[in-house]
Amino acid sequence: MEATLASTLSQLKSPCQFLSSKLWPSVSLSSRESKRKTIRYAPATVSSPASRIRLRVFANSQSAPASSVTSEVSSVPLEMKAWVYGEYGGVDVLKFDSSVSVPEVKEDQVLIKVVAAALNPVDAKRRQGKFKATDSPLPTVPGYDVAGVVVKVGSQVKELKEGDEVYGNINEKALDGPRQFGSLAEYTAVEEKLLALKPKNIDFVQAAGLPLAIETAYEGLVRTNFSAGKSILVLNGAGGVGSLVIQIAKHVFGASKVAATSSTGKLEFLKSLGVDLAIDYTKENIEDLAEKFDVVFDAVGQCDKAVKVVKEGGSVVALTGAVTEPGFRFVVTSDGAVLKKLNPFLESGKVKPIVDPKGPFPFSKVAEAFSYVESSRATGKVVIHPIP
Repeated sequence: MEATLASTLSQLKSPCQFLSSKLWPSVSLSSRESKRKTIRYAPATVSSPASRIRLRVFANSQSAPASSVTSEVSSVPLEMKAWVYGEYGGVDVLKFDSSVSVPEVKEDQVLIKVVAAALNPVDAKRRQGKFKATDSPLPTVPGYDVAGVVVKVGSQVKELKEGDEVYGNINEKALDGPRQFGSLAEYTAVEEKLLALKPKNIDFVQAAGLPLAIETAYEGLVRTNFSAGKSILVLNGAGGVGSLVIQIAKHVFGASKVAATSSTGKLEFLKSLGVDLAIDYTKENIEDLAEKFDVVFDAVGQCDKAVKVVKEGGSVVALTGAVTEPGFRFVVTSDGAVLKKLNPFLESGKVKPIVDPKGPFPFSKVAEAFSYVESSRATGKVVIHPIP
């Protein structure tokens, strides 16, 4: 580290390029993390006192023992392109930075060259500061979902190897300390247990859109004790999670009947997913339905209405909005084992990834992609591709 600093100082063209640490203080992490990483702001370039200062993220760590990484690709650079925000707010806080340090790899992690990443509503809520009390310290490289290629492997990694094509949700707990260095970057470091090999029959764009949504759909159904022969109503069946709940309930669990809501223009799409009863929410009120269901999966925040169409003793999963009993909410846990379990259904074509037709969005249009996610008009998932 000292050698790097000395080299940097020797290349400075003028004294004004060196800014006191008093002007750019470090952001302290928890005592557990402070030994391995410091995040700070620094100017990208300083050519004059009036120069614009660009947000930059550094991931400085104590040098890991040589044994901590069993394999390394020499082509991995020291810096990468990424999207970053240093304060909470609207899409305007997102900044593109071409000089973010590539994250180091822990013993149980792999480094992924990101090929595609996807956005989720939780990405927007995190950026807005909706759960900043449990968030990791700013600045943040956002992004939960990733699909890419393994380029570096930690010493405790047991199955994955360089060159493996993988996908996963990089944050084990969605709201509890999600990592600072997310998937909207050229590289991201991820625990092996959160990943699975990408199904061979789908591309990186399709794979990137799956992890958080498919894990949410599966875990929600498991929590309701869903099983063959049961019926389910999915509110917002055309969304990223809803479209997968439909398919998993039908083809993985063996639902006897699947109903789902959408706008008029998406009813045929619902039927293409295997929905038995497609409901136009612009013309029908679900609480007026004569039929009741074993499970209602609410992905729009209408739990008060959902509980009126669930059978006695049934379950209502409420992903957002106020919860009315017997509804319940849960926070998804990322688990590569779930992806591995569902891979055969993806490879057989029984469960299909759904990517919004407006995408994929190029890496330069991340802000626009966020705005689209926040409009709640997407069909399936919003994916970012290609990533440099």
